[in-house]
Amino acid sequence: MAPSALAWPPVLNLLADGDWHSGVGLGDALGLSRAAIWKQVRALRTLGLTVVTERRRGYRLERPLDLLSAATIRSGLLPATRQVLEFLDVLVVTTSTNECLTLRPTPPPGRIWAAVAEYQTGGRGRRGRRWLSPPGHGVCLSISWCFEIAPRDLPALSLVAGVAVVSGLAELGVAGVQLKWPNDVMAGGGKVGGILVEVSGEPGGPLRVVIGIGLNVRPVPGIAAVLRDEGGDAPAVALDELLPTSRLERNALVAALLNALHASLRTFADAGCRDFLAAWRRYDYLAGRPVVVTGGSETLQGIARGIADNGALLVESEGRILPVVAGDVTLRAPV
Repeated sequence: MAPSALAWPPVLNLLADGDWHSGVGLGDALGLSRAAIWKQVRALRTLGLTVVTERRRGYRLERPLDLLSAATIRSGLLPATRQVLEFLDVLVVTTSTNECLTLRPTPPPGRIWAAVAEYQTGGRGRRGRRWLSPPGHGVCLSISWCFEIAPRDLPALSLVAGVAVVSGLAELGVAGVQLKWPNDVMAGGGKVGGILVEVSGEPGGPLRVVIGIGLNVRPVPGIAAVLRDEGGDAPAVALDELLPTSRLERNALVAALLNALHASLRTFADAGCRDFLAAWRRYDYLAGRPVVVTGGSETLQGIARGIADNGALLVESEGRILPVVAGDVTLRAPV
């Protein structure tokens, strides 16, 4: 078992098909009493899943779940990605996929170690904010990668990761995705996910980077209010809501993200961030909008004017263009 991995109720594997299952049938399949089955169902509800009960019929999930599978994910990888993906851990419940990888050794240069989880108890974004997603409703993916020599444009790595996420989503037909500096993924008038990049190692290299990606895939009632309470300034949007005639397959989504991240990291290591900055500017969610940037005790108000070549946010305030290298950005309501 991977570091920080936890167990979850095995009854979920049987209920994932969305069909009715009697308490007796579930108990026989798992070798458990009906009372023990009821306790597991109650545990699923605490994880945010809706389990419907009906006398004489038993239990079923409100919606079927496509549970994550290492074999299915690997089958969707490009040959180049499959060749370098040395380690893929598919977890059921974990505190954080980023934490799982930071607790492991650094992978060899040019190789990928990855962890993906059905549910995170301690998923987080920047500044320690929580990332909440019930089992089967999102993607919580992290990869570990080693740069043998520290890239010159390392501060722009989170922007490179953002462009890779947009590229992976586009491969699956999700259009209209934008990026909000420094690490939010936006679409459909709200936030579909976020990116967290953690770097460790020697200044000149080797450097280990862990890139965590959290995406909303299935709609979850009430989650928009939760994310606002956690500090967000935009409602949560699920990727399925952007594809009204179809449904994203989560294993295919993980494979597409791994393919895009691998290609992007190789290009970034060889050629820097120039091409990624051009792409990021096309997806810029904030460009031309009134913004408020807060960092520590400092607050800056102005108009977002894109990003500099080093990845800093450019804000026009009182007739000057000021670079911002770190901080939280919210949209300012028109006066």
